Amino acid sequence: MVTLTELHSSSVEMGKPSGRTTIVAALHQSGLYGRVARWKPLFSKWHDSPLGVCQKAPQTMRNKILWSDETKIEHFGLNTNKCHIWRKPGTIPTVQHGGGSIMLWGCLPAEGTERVVRIKAKMTGAKYRENLDENLLQSAQNFRLEQRFTFQEDNDPKHTAKTMHEWLWNKFLNVLEWPSQSPDLNPFEHLCKNLKIAM
Repeated sequence: MVTLTELHSSSVEMGKPSGRTTIVAALHQSGLYGRVARWKPLFSKWHDSPLGVCQKAPQTMRNKILWSDETKIEHFGLNTNKCHIWRKPGTIPTVQHGGGSIMLWGCLPAEGTERVVRIKAKMTGAKYRENLDENLLQSAQNFRLEQRFTFQEDNDPKHTAKTMHEWLWNKFLNVLEWPSQSPDLNPFEHLCKNLKIAM
């Protein structure tokens, strides 16, 4: 992949400067067209091994996973990917910093959504632990999972801190080993994405 600016610079360096329009016309004749680059995580074999374990887990095991995540929802416009539009200058008002936001945490068992709670303070390690104290075990009891469930959380530093490992160990909770760069595995993230789009 190469940008138009890089191609233009290369033509100048080679001593045969070509205009941007000429370069674009030549690319089009070759069947190449400009696109917005798509972001895609790069997986290595190290990433694939835990990913495969998660995907190949039997359905009975997946039914006992309590998925969790937190998400920030902006009041104006920053909830989805940016798109390109055509408009007259000055037709859309702008709001700095998204116009405010709310932070939500939730957990999702196989049977459906259990809890989504608003986090009113900045989500620190202590606040995250307090939130789990108030909501996680109650959610497991509501679905009659008791201590037989596996808790899923991502690799956020708040989740992997030593104090969190101790808290989870003291509660005798099984934690799903979570592969890095695997957002598509957590159904709660899909729920949050749909919520952001709806807003």
